[in-house]
Amino acid sequence: MTNEQILNQEYIVAKKKSAKPMLWVSMISMVMFFAGLTSAYVISMKREDWVAFDLPQAFYISTILIVASSITLLLSQRFLKQDKRQLSLIMVVVTLLLGIGFVWQQYVGFNQLKSIGLFFTGSESTVSTSFIIGISFMHVLHIIAGLVVLFVVIYNHFKYKYNSDDMLGFELGAIFWHFVDLLWIYLFLFFSFIK
Repeated sequence: MTNEQILNQEYIVAKKKSAKPMLWVSMISMVMFFAGLTSAYVISMKREDWVAFDLPQAFYISTILIVASSITLLLSQRFLKQDKRQLSLIMVVVTLLLGIGFVWQQYVGFNQLKSIGLFFTGSESTVSTSFIIGISFMHVLHIIAGLVVLFVVIYNHFKYKYNSDDMLGFELGAIFWHFVDLLWIYLFLFFSFIK
């Protein structure tokens, strides 16, 4: 083995060792961001102009879609570990479609709020709707980042970059996707029970 090959292998090992910790650091910063937003929500509830309302029906549908997307991604990962590449690819594509469905249902939910006179900004907006729409929209931006990650995973799947022995890129994408899924479940439960 040449010195160049040894250096290349050492680089790959170092890259693999640092990839997950860097992802965890970025996810911790996202948790802190949303913890700050939900803390501000709780503090703002004491305002006299606070208006309580039920979440739009589309938010319930989007929650079902996001939970289903985590299940299909877990199946995809399990199939990949068994070297069932075709089934793995199908499941990750289904995950992507469910994620797109989630974003669509969030959009529908924002429109449902508008239809009952609850707006994000303007003279007809309330503090509570501004918080819920703002926090949900910030989460949707993270989901869109997750959809980009899923596109990359699908592309790499087509390029045969993943197999049962080398799943790092897939695992990183899956960790991020499950994280944004759990983040929505937290937000959904928070909005449902803290009014």
